[in-house]
Amino acid sequence: MSNFRRSQNEAHPNKTNTILTGIILLQILFVSMQIWLLFGALNNALEENFGFALTTFIGSLIMAIASIWLLRYLPEPIRKDGPKKPQVSPSNQPKNY
Repeated sequence: MSNFRRSQNEAHPNKTNTILTGIILLQILFVSMQIWLLFGALNNALEENFGFALTTFIGSLIMAIASIWLLRYLPEPIRKDGPKKPQVSPSNQPKNY
């Protein structure tokens, strides 16, 4: 049975890019909504409406947890093999007498 990470690493780069784009868009949406909730909470807290401020705090906390959980699905970077370093075999080592 394969897991999500191994399947994601074996996926075509176009699929990986699609997943990455979707995650980035969701993160932007979550952060934008959190900023909107922050302004609403601050305005209502100044008007002494602490019920709304508490509700927006809880909603923002849930979105922060969802954002952190979503980072789990980020694909690993594609590594291209660069020039290999020369390796010295044991037979080429100088002998100590």
